[in-house]
Amino acid sequence: MPLMYFDVTEGREPGEIKALLDTAHAATVEAFGVPERDRYQVVKSHPAGEIVALDTGLGIDRSDQLVILHMVSRRRTRAQKERLYTLLADRLRRECGLDPADLVVSVTENDDEDWSFGLGRAQFLTGELH
Repeated sequence: MPLMYFDVTEGREPGEIKALLDTAHAATVEAFGVPERDRYQVVKSHPAGEIVALDTGLGIDRSDQLVILHMVSRRRTRAQKERLYTLLADRLRRECGLDPADLVVSVTENDDEDWSFGLGRAQFLTGELH
């Protein structure tokens, strides 16, 4: 946890996807202080015409390399989220060649009772996780 969903345009090689996931995870570990093995990521590839992400009037030009990242997470501070956005943009540019204009991030927060990591238990509530 956090649970990260990546929607990407088709055409990326497996090595590119691995780099995207590894880089995003490293940024999340640093920004949120989560453990290294706290890693839950799902990728879905779409034909270019199946993802529409305009710029909300901000003048952002996007390419066909768009990545939309939706993260579900326990509550985080504003500073942690802002740090995450900066780290993601900087590191994905450096490690993956992703233009920051092609990165859209959304964080949805939930609470401890909203998570079960398996075995039919709510590990945050049982004390198995902190």
